Amino acid sequence: MVRLTASNNEVNRPAMITPDAVDLIITENSEGGIYEAVSWGEAVAGVVYSKAGNRLTLRATSVFPGKGIAAWLLGSVLDRLRMQGETVAASCPLAAAFVSAHPEYADVVDSAVPGHITKG
Repeated sequence: MVRLTASNNEVNRPAMITPDAVDLIITENSEGGIYEAVSWGEAVAGVVYSKAGNRLTLRATSVFPGKGIAAWLLGSVLDRLRMQGETVAASCPLAAAFVSAHPEYADVVDSAVPGHITKG
């Protein structure tokens, strides 16, 4: 599980963390069912998932608010799933809202089990 804690180091970090501002890498812990965005050796965001066949259900997103990385992380995870030929459902409200707001990811959504994703 992602555990996010604030530290004194944050005062030296940019207000908005973006791929252009700092080195962000995505790691996957398939045993733990989590994708994490890591910066400065610390998890700064995470998406918890479960997997059934080639479908991942995005269950929860943990992110420090106002850092500007939630959309980047979710987009990066969805891009990765697309490249791997996998589909997604979302029980996480943030992930569902992101996919609903970004129709370019409609091909990644499992239409049989979309979770909370609505097509607008």
